[in-house]
Amino acid sequence: MSAAAPPASARLPRNLANFGRRTAQRLLDTLLPPACALCGDAEAGALLCPACCAQFFSAAANGLRCACCANPLPQLPPATLDASALHVADAVPAQPAGLATTEAVLPQLCGQCQQQRPAYAQTVVACSYALPLDQLVLQLKFDQRLAYAGLMAQQLRDAVLRQPDYRLPELLCPVPLGPRRLAERGYNQALEIARPLARQLGIALAPRLLLRVRDTAPQSLVTASARQHNLAAAFAVSTAVQVRGRHIGIVDDVMTSGSTLQEIAATLQRYGASRISNLVFARTPPH
Repeated sequence: MSAAAPPASARLPRNLANFGRRTAQRLLDTLLPPACALCGDAEAGALLCPACCAQFFSAAANGLRCACCANPLPQLPPATLDASALHVADAVPAQPAGLATTEAVLPQLCGQCQQQRPAYAQTVVACSYALPLDQLVLQLKFDQRLAYAGLMAQQLRDAVLRQPDYRLPELLCPVPLGPRRLAERGYNQALEIARPLARQLGIALAPRLLLRVRDTAPQSLVTASARQHNLAAAFAVSTAVQVRGRHIGIVDDVMTSGSTLQEIAATLQRYGASRISNLVFARTPPH
């Protein structure tokens, strides 16, 4: 039997402590000259130096990915690609008039997405969840390094703009945290990424559109086969009129199995969303 959430009076001091740590961290990030978060180069004058940006976040570093789930695809020469793998029904919009359509720009699906399409249509990621990039996520999530959220948003924005066939969502929503975990952490890392990303892409942000109506066990502690069941009926939409007939973009820090994003997309579809796409900083490589 799961333990009950602490009363509001008990959570208040912890929330104040979290607020104090976040404020102190923001002040420290402002006063100290930034060094590269990955290699520590103090000469960079920014949280990401050009060398690390090219090494970890370029199109070459990301390689070819499934247009739907963003899992890596085999690096095959165009002549050997199966035509069936190049056809994506409604995964991406048609090319604008006057733009030539070639095999080089057509999206591709992995075998799993060809066999069973998820509820979401497309996923854009900035990088793979692996050393040293996983440390950015962990420090944002657990060490109040909120400045890293802006770095992640910038790299995710660049990844979105590299997609020639990606139609921007009409609305961005972060993956919500449950009340207990939000009270413990003091902030939602997905929302911290979504705020600057929405500004940079010029998209409206709806931070409270998605609701997590029940606390669930962390997906990292649940077996792969039980993850979808763990999330069943965990999400709801606060205002259906904001969703109906619209393209909704879901923002998160990490995509592992995709179960969370699948459950959210299925929920949005039930509320009438016309299209759902994911904008995620890091994708865990398949095991």
